[in-house]
Amino acid sequence: MPVKLASQLGERKIIEIFLKVFGKPKIKHIPLGDDISGFKVTKDLWVILKVDCFVDKTDMPPGMSFRQAGWKAMIMSISDFACKNVTPKVALVNVNFPSNMDKKSLLDVALGLKDAAKTYGIYILGGDINEASNLTITTIISGLGKLRDIILRSGAKPGDLLAVSGKFGKTSCGLKILLENLDAPTHIKKKLLKAVYKPKVKLNLGLNLKKFGVTSSIDSSDGLAWSLYELSKASNVGFIIKKLPIAREAKIFAEINRLNPVDLTFYGGEEYEIVATLNPRIYGRIKKELKRKFMVIGEVTKEKKIVYIDKGEEVKIKPKGWEHFKTE
Repeated sequence: MPVKLASQLGERKIIEIFLKVFGKPKIKHIPLGDDISGFKVTKDLWVILKVDCFVDKTDMPPGMSFRQAGWKAMIMSISDFACKNVTPKVALVNVNFPSNMDKKSLLDVALGLKDAAKTYGIYILGGDINEASNLTITTIISGLGKLRDIILRSGAKPGDLLAVSGKFGKTSCGLKILLENLDAPTHIKKKLLKAVYKPKVKLNLGLNLKKFGVTSSIDSSDGLAWSLYELSKASNVGFIIKKLPIAREAKIFAEINRLNPVDLTFYGGEEYEIVATLNPRIYGRIKKELKRKFMVIGEVTKEKKIVYIDKGEEVKIKPKGWEHFKTE
């Protein structure tokens, strides 16, 4: 029997292997496979946890500073709290780096972690440091929440609205500039690179999801297409997308470089937006100014297919996105 390598399995298959070995915890817990983990500690309160790892080889594109690396490492975990309607409170950090890394670079990593934590109201309690062949930063964030307030991936219903907290494509374009030497006008290029180097999380919006009638939600960091497939799997529904949520700068970049705007929108990643389904009755009653916080792009269907309607034609959205071990 041939030996399968990690590069053949891919991140998601490897996760399945580990979860199968671990089995289900014998305590009340949030179902495995959501954006966050959690377990019950009192009648009403649950401890909510998230761990993520920044690796310079895959997460630090050319030109990113060590301070920006520290910032991004913290953002990667915060984003998952934002889409769950849970306040992140404290963090532990583990930084691994080679012995020849200079003091200034180490200081910048620490400052980046602190910048992000302070911006989003998180206290860093401590952590661990180890020697390694390259820079990796692991962030573990925790908070408390009531189970009835936590929004999982599994609550979408046919007839719900499909919405996103922002437009997509800027990070994809920025990475194409850095990794494929594509170009854009200076003012456009600056905005695209900013999306790569210092991503933001809409935590304030994420902590008010109930007001919008959100029934399910997910962080979009692995790409919009893959996020939709994860929601589809968890909620046993499909999606029809009627409006392409592409950023203006990404649309211009696509025209200049003759790229497919649909690909830039759906198959990028690291955009840290909230992808959500909304109860139409609740969403219809909220104030007009609040509605601008979400962009409705389609609807939830009973049929488990994910398509984008482009000029009257159905375009099948493929289950593609960022996947460690497989994605170059």
